[in-house]
Amino acid sequence: MHCLPNGILHLSRLWMVCVSLFINHGLAGKMKIVEEPNTFGLNNPFLAQGSRLQPKVTPSPVSGPAHLHRLAGKCFSFTESTYKYEFCPFHNLTQHEQSFRWNAYSGILGIWQEWEIVNNTFTGMWMRDGDACGTRNRETKVILACSESSKLAQVSEPSTCVYSLTFETPLVCHPHSLLVYPSLSKKLQREWDEAEQARYEDLITDQGYNNLLRDIFEDAGFLKSQKVKIKVPEVAADSETHNSLQKCTEDFQKQREEIERLRALLTQHNIPFDSKQNEAKGTVSTAVKDQHLRGDNSLFELQ
Repeated sequence: MHCLPNGILHLSRLWMVCVSLFINHGLAGKMKIVEEPNTFGLNNPFLAQGSRLQPKVTPSPVSGPAHLHRLAGKCFSFTESTYKYEFCPFHNLTQHEQSFRWNAYSGILGIWQEWEIVNNTFTGMWMRDGDACGTRNRETKVILACSESSKLAQVSEPSTCVYSLTFETPLVCHPHSLLVYPSLSKKLQREWDEAEQARYEDLITDQGYNNLLRDIFEDAGFLKSQKVKIKVPEVAADSETHNSLQKCTEDFQKQREEIERLRALLTQHNIPFDSKQNEAKGTVSTAVKDQHLRGDNSLFELQ
């Protein structure tokens, strides 16, 4: 047998080592688990900033039935086909592609925003403002169903970029577990009672009643507020405040002088003037005005 030159023999051995390493790493790669964001939708903090999922908004505060608050801070996973879903109640929902592609998808399907309420019942949790999907953001409605254990049961996409997730838990098995009224404070319960009475007496329309209920649910934190926030103007400078008070005082003094002049004129012509009677009329007028403000007109302004 002819001996191979030392250079060729060295290259042959190096090639065999490379092939062996490639085969070993290829087999080991099949057992590798895809990197996933941790709970609350953010990747491992040791990864580069560009590799992390970036939520667009901050989750709303925990709200709804008190017995469901214990789910806050927990996360539940569900794998279907090539995707793994991770649902963190009162925080967010993420989706992770179980693939060995270098750019496997991981994204946020929604961030906790508000409840869906129908007929005095919490019918779903809305996770909105997820990752961009064309011209809109992804969003998910989480439906709560009774089960012996807490777990994700089903995920679907009824329409483009809008997902439906079924979360099963024993916390909603009681027939009254998702009622809205018991979850309200005593103050808001009284407001709801008053709205019910007003509708029963036909003092407000159904639309006015629904507007009042929405205000109650917003105050309770169940729904995102739709009220427009008006910026209160800053207090004027001291000199302007002084001028305004001074002008008000001067106007008041002029009105007082005018009243005295009119009283003297009435007295001069022997025309009786009863100040107490006028004050009583003013009181009645004010009471009627206050009663009018409780009518339905103010309710339409809530729309």
